Parts: sequence; structure tokens; C-alpha cells
Amino acid sequence: MPEISAQDGAYLVGLARRAIEHYFESGKSLLPQKRDGVLGEKRGVFVTLESYPQKELRGCIGYPLPIKELALAVVDNALHAAFEDPRFPPLDKRELKQVVIEVSVLTVPERIEAKDPSEYPKKIKVGRDGLIIEYGYSSGLLLPQVPVEWNWNEEEFLCQVCQKAGLPPSMWRSPSAKISRFEAAIFAEKEPGGRVERKKLVR
Repeated sequence: MPEISAQDGAYLVGLARRAIEHYFESGKSLLPQKRDGVLGEKRGVFVTLESYPQKELRGCIGYPLPIKELALAVVDNALHAAFEDPRFPPLDKRELKQVVIEVSVLTVPERIEAKDPSEYPKKIKVGRDGLIIEYGYSSGLLLPQVPVEWNWNEEEFLCQVCQKAGLPPSMWRSPSAKISRFEAAIFAEKEPGGRVERKKLVR
């Protein structure tokens, strides 16, 4: 799977901001001008909004699987994160100047095979992996940056992704639980509308 360049990452973050601005102006979804190369490939992607400078979550929505061209998926999820995250009220136009935008481009999730669930903590790495749990009709996902920001170890990460799915924290130990991992190229604004940098996850 091709690497996301710094130039493409900066374009995607800028595209997410323009998509929200365009929606405020027109009430319509923006059609990206650039959809060549990796931007036209189907990729999983999440768009995250955080308040600035507090860095508190303001919205985060994404496609875990590669169901749509990357540029189009960023536009979709920028609008979803701004206006449709059920945890928050819709973004106000004045707020856009007070949030920073982050785009995470995902690798295709892969099922972690384990003979016994107790092996899972050794098969994942905080600072590299994001996690998905599926159990019955419940599922939950946490991006790779989340356990780093909260200083969780691998076992805590597994417990937290269970809770994200609305499951008991220990449900990852069930043989019926399916655990998948993925990696992400993460790009974020340093300040609202400002310079975009690739995020390096350091514990």
C-alpha cells in the first residue's frame, strides 16, 4: 500500500477544512479537485477535530475500511465529524477558527490470530497499532494515537477498545471476540488553518 507523502497529507487536511468551510457557505458537499494517485485510491480514513489550544476532542468520524476514494472519504468524514458526531453539538461557523484538524489514513485492518486471548497484548504495539474489536453485534475502534495520548499500555488499550464498543473491559479475553489491528499515517494542523505536520507517535 503506497505511503502517504507529506504533500498529500497536507492537502488532505486542507481539504477537510475547505469541505467544512464550503458547507457553511453553500450547505453542499465539496467535490475535491485532486483525485489522482493515492488520493483516488480507496482507503480507510478518520477526520478528527480538536479545540485549540485546549486540544479537547470536538468530533471524530471515519471509515475503517477502504470503501471510498481517499479525497472523497476525507470530505465525507470532515462533514460527519463537524456536524454529525452524536457526542457533540454541530460545529458553529465561529468555532472553525478555534479547532485544529487531523486526518488519519488507515491501512486495511487485519485480524490478529491468537491461540489464546491472553496472547493479544504481546501481538499489538502501542504507538504503532490501532485496534478494532467485534463481539456479536457490537464493535469499537480506537486510532493509534489514542493510547499514546492517554499513556495506556497494551492491556489497557484492549480494555479501552472494549469499552468504546459498549462492552465490559475484559471482553477481549473472550474466545468469541475478534480483534483486528491497523496502522495510520496521521497529519495534523499545528494551529487552526496553519502548517500541517505528520504526527509521530512517541510514548
